[in-house]
Amino acid sequence: MGRWALHLPGGAGWLEVHDRNGFLDASLLWYGGSVLPVANVNVSGGVLMVSRVSSVTRKTQDGTERRHTITNRLEIKPKDGMLVGTGYFPSRSGIGQNVVEFTATRIPDLPPAPDLSAIEYGEAIALFNGVDLSGWSLTNPDQTNGFVVEDGVLVNNPVQPDNGAHIRYGNLRTNATFEDFNLKLDFNIPAGSNSGVYLRGIYEIQVSDSYGKPLDSHNMGGLYSRIAPSTNAEKPAGEWQSYDITLYKRHLTVVLNDIKIIDNQPVLGVTGGALTADESKPGPLYLQGDHGRVLYRNMVLTPITN
Repeated sequence: MGRWALHLPGGAGWLEVHDRNGFLDASLLWYGGSVLPVANVNVSGGVLMVSRVSSVTRKTQDGTERRHTITNRLEIKPKDGMLVGTGYFPSRSGIGQNVVEFTATRIPDLPPAPDLSAIEYGEAIALFNGVDLSGWSLTNPDQTNGFVVEDGVLVNNPVQPDNGAHIRYGNLRTNATFEDFNLKLDFNIPAGSNSGVYLRGIYEIQVSDSYGKPLDSHNMGGLYSRIAPSTNAEKPAGEWQSYDITLYKRHLTVVLNDIKIIDNQPVLGVTGGALTADESKPGPLYLQGDHGRVLYRNMVLTPITN
């Protein structure tokens, strides 16, 4: 029972197991995407078994389409105060499967909401100098960097070639790491585009063109798939907008365009695309670079010292 950090090969996940009206239920984050409820969870013989289903469409020989259900499953058991698990993921073709070995550690209970008026700050740090990418690097050096500096603005433009080839663009991170802090930045998101700002490399604040859409944790200003904004404060695509974000003692406050949309809310775990499942260590700020065009400027981080 409780919340667990999943330490996956090359990435991170999250699992919560709880009692819902007398029966077990669970939610799962596996590498990327959203936190989603699982199809089934049960304990038998000291093993926790979790299953999640998805559907695929396949064409038959006569050209008709059929929907097929794929069941992914995790088998998890306790060992030395932690959990060890194996994930089984059948291929979409139905032939073979991918097997993933992982471990899990219990996430400590959240502290009470902190008193933001008592915060003590250190000296502000300009993360971007407006000239070059000094202090920044790709999270994966084998990918292509789509970020350039144009007229004092940090621009990501992950253009794909017309010849059908696919370029794997990377995410851009600060070389420095941070724990609790206030972050201020300006951004400009074109129509239909999508990006994200990752706090400590594990919590994504969504940057997307969702103007006029309902409030949702997947839209502008949300902690991706976890906390939805309380009000619409987004400007139309193509306009400069501002974030004022405070991360303190695993609680999040987000001010979008001078309007508070997340007010000192608890963060239950990492979001999809997290660099690590460990929430106890400092981490970098990183900007999502593999989705769409986005512009950033005036990025200033002020560490919290108490």
